[in-house]
Amino acid sequence: MDSAEERTPELRTLQQKVEYMVEETFPGQKISGRFFADLVRERGGSLSHSYFSNILAGKVTQPSEDILKALGLGFGVDWRFFKEESEVVDDVVAGLQFLAMRRTGEISGVAGRGLDEDGLPPELLQFALSLLQDAKGRQGAADGGGVHGEPEQ
Repeated sequence: MDSAEERTPELRTLQQKVEYMVEETFPGQKISGRFFADLVRERGGSLSHSYFSNILAGKVTQPSEDILKALGLGFGVDWRFFKEESEVVDDVVAGLQFLAMRRTGEISGVAGRGLDEDGLPPELLQFALSLLQDAKGRQGAADGGGVHGEPEQ
């Protein structure tokens, strides 16, 4: 049950965070620095393609807050995700895992009552993901143990 997709990746450096976001935001696509810089510009930010390429190469490790905000715009996440000691890393990773499970059909929908415009709080999202993992584990154990619940004839 512990596949690489289900484990939270190690995201300590800016390079690791940006590589992770590229993989999760643009799955299966090769993203150029120019493409990403254009995307940031379309969303109202500013980031040069060479600077983005230098981040991916690990040459930039401590960019300005403006650059972090541009990365957040480009990826559509809270810019604080890219800070050195970010508290939002786990929240962003959980959100991306949740979206991936929606995309694959493992989660078909979520209804919430009394939610504000921010949607599900990160703690509730983490809880929902843990429930899903538990259910998948129980389903896998049941599938491996033979046929259950068949009516007697």
